[in-house]
Formats: sequence, structure tokens, C-alpha cells
Amino acid sequence: MKILMVGDIVGEPGRDALRKIIPIVKQREGVDFVIANGENSAGGSGITPKIFNELISCGVDVVTSGDHVFKKKEIMDIISYQDRLLRPANYPGQVPGHGHTIVSTKDNKKKIGVINVAGRVFMEALECPFRTALELTEKIKKETQVVIVDMHAEATSEKVALGWYLNGKVSAVLGTHTHIQTADERILPPHDHTAYITDIGMTGPIDSVIGRDIEQILIRFLNHTPTRFKIATENIQVQGVIVEVDEKKGNALSIKRIQEKVDAA
Repeated sequence: MKILMVGDIVGEPGRDALRKIIPIVKQREGVDFVIANGENSAGGSGITPKIFNELISCGVDVVTSGDHVFKKKEIMDIISYQDRLLRPANYPGQVPGHGHTIVSTKDNKKKIGVINVAGRVFMEALECPFRTALELTEKIKKETQVVIVDMHAEATSEKVALGWYLNGKVSAVLGTHTHIQTADERILPPHDHTAYITDIGMTGPIDSVIGRDIEQILIRFLNHTPTRFKIATENIQVQGVIVEVDEKKGNALSIKRIQEKVDAA
């Protein structure tokens, strides 16, 4: 089976790009299942119930998130019961929402487990993503061998470390959060089981500073004064990876980066 995961969707440009590109990629590549990180899909920070439903209507099966998942208070209306919308599983205490899920493909013949964890280096002090991911992996594998982990983290070292920690145990560890697609995709040795990439990239305006208007970000860096950041609009791409998995064993057979440019209307 083939699983497409697209990188952090940034605002309306990212959502529009997803709507146009997902059907094309699914048909061309024979994709069975789609995961998208949607934590920046509402104006560049957060997600709303309306936007979650919009992403699902585009063909996304599971929406993951990260440190901005609760930025829009409206999301509290659905996050407690909607198991296709994930927040990081390693939030401490009794936090609303789900950190993992198991979802069937449209034909109900295959099941995919998805885990969402957030890093702790240069980010909020959460519970251990390593122990959390391993515990959830063991739980999910009682029902399916296909396990995809979204590691939403700032530090490349922490992402790489989680990849090695879960090597041979999950189908893929796919990094998100930095919005910059890395070129280190591979199947980790010696098990030849787990696909890995440090960051799958961004769905949104590439001619930007991680999705924001360039001039406004430069003002912030040069003057160090409060500046309102506007979403950029140029050179829109859908970035991500396609992971091919043996659904019976859970082994990743291949991982391929995608960069799909959206033609201007």
C-alpha cells in the first residue's frame, strides 16, 4: 500500500494547493491513504472545525498537528471526539483529544495506525516523545502492523534519534514542524523496515520565510520589534513523501519525496 503524508499546511494558499493536488497525486501514484499536518492551516497558526472538515473533504484521511493545535479555541468543539484529528500524544495531564488513531482505508481492507508526538528540544516541556511513541506503537500493533509516526519537532537531532529508537518497530518516522523539506529520506538499516525523513516540508508558499511574507519577517529580524506576519502568496507547492508499505508485515518498502507546484489561477 502507498501512504502519502503532506507537510505543514500554511493558511489558505496551502489549503487551496492541497485541494488541487491531492486528487492528481492519488491517481498518478496509486495512493491508498493520506495524512496531512494541519496545525498551521487556519491563518498560519492553528486549525478550526470548518478547516478540518475542508481537509477531510479534500481526500485527507488523518490530520496531525503540533504545538499550535490549540491556538484556535473553536477546535475544542470537536477535538475530544474526532479521532481523525490528532494532537501530540505526549501532552501531560488530561488534555482533550487523541494522540493516535487507527483508520481503515476506503475499501476497509487495510488499517493504518497513526501516532502524533511533539519534540521537547527548543519547544514546550511535554512528556517523553520516545516512551510515548513506543508505548502507543505496542498498543497499535495488536490491531495492525502499519504504524506511521509524525514527529513534530524543532531539533533535527531529536527527530533522528526517534527514528533510530523506533527503527524496526514502526513503518515510518516522518518529521514535521520546520517547514523545510530535507533530503535525507531512506529506509533505516539494519532492519530495512522503517522509513525516515527529518522533515517532509511545507504545503504553502515557497517564496517566503516558512510561509510568511518575506518583507515582514525581515523587518522583525532587523528591527526586533513586534510585527504582524502575513501569509505569503507566491510559488505555492505541496510537499511531502510517499511511503510504500507491506501492509501484512508493516515494512516500509520505499520512501519518495514529492514537490508538486501549483499553477497560478
